[in-house]
Amino acid sequence: MDESVVVAPDWLATHLEDPQLRIVDVRDAWEYDGIGHIPGAVSVPFDRYRDESDVDRGTLPGADAFAALLSDVGIAPDDTVVVYDDTHGVFAARFVLTALEYGHDDVRLLDGDYSAWNRAYETTSDTPELEPTSYDPDPLTRGESPLIGFDAVEDALERGSLFVDTRDKHEFEEARLPGAVRFDWREAVDDETRRLKSEAELEALLADDGITPDREIVLYCNTARRISHTYVVLRALGYEDVHFYEGSLTEWLANDGAIETGPVDEE
Repeated sequence: MDESVVVAPDWLATHLEDPQLRIVDVRDAWEYDGIGHIPGAVSVPFDRYRDESDVDRGTLPGADAFAALLSDVGIAPDDTVVVYDDTHGVFAARFVLTALEYGHDDVRLLDGDYSAWNRAYETTSDTPELEPTSYDPDPLTRGESPLIGFDAVEDALERGSLFVDTRDKHEFEEARLPGAVRFDWREAVDDETRRLKSEAELEALLADDGITPDREIVLYCNTARRISHTYVVLRALGYEDVHFYEGSLTEWLANDGAIETGPVDEE
């Protein structure tokens, strides 16, 4: 796994004293305060970087709002940021995607979640002292960003891109984009260790569904949360031509996009 994208608990444990390391806990505030957290972590609950009020912007909070959030918790543009949750990384991955979109170069997902960390390392209830920064965002341009919208999705369908649906089977059968394959985002996680499966296992699983690095890939789910995890996993594996349909099926259906329904042979 590319350590510039995903880091193991061992890596994080050996870098806790790095003055440019910032750890972000995206669980609910009561979990951060009541259950404990990784030493040095700041609390940024998931709902603080999710905006459902602007349909044109999907669930992204906006560059200025996100920059203000990072400033409040003492994060500077050149800091190394490691993010975790306690739900196998799916909410943390959304933070990673958001930070990348708004120009933070060094943001990484913790391989495993709080429970995985807690099995091997100490946690704390101490809240770190925060010194606010003045964070200036540098959002990716249209050509740089992996995010695409409805029109670009239509174009991708026409040129035969591989659409990957990361939802549950019953959701997939109810409605999906034409020709899509299903890769449940949780397939990437080992239930016993709570960490990502090995690189070889992941590559084999993806290849079984035709999800290979030579394909142009478009990810979608319902509201762009679950695809965040799969997007980070693919980046960590070295996939380069990966697009992220931020509007996902919610926008697609609202615009009367073509769909398929019913069961498919996933063997």
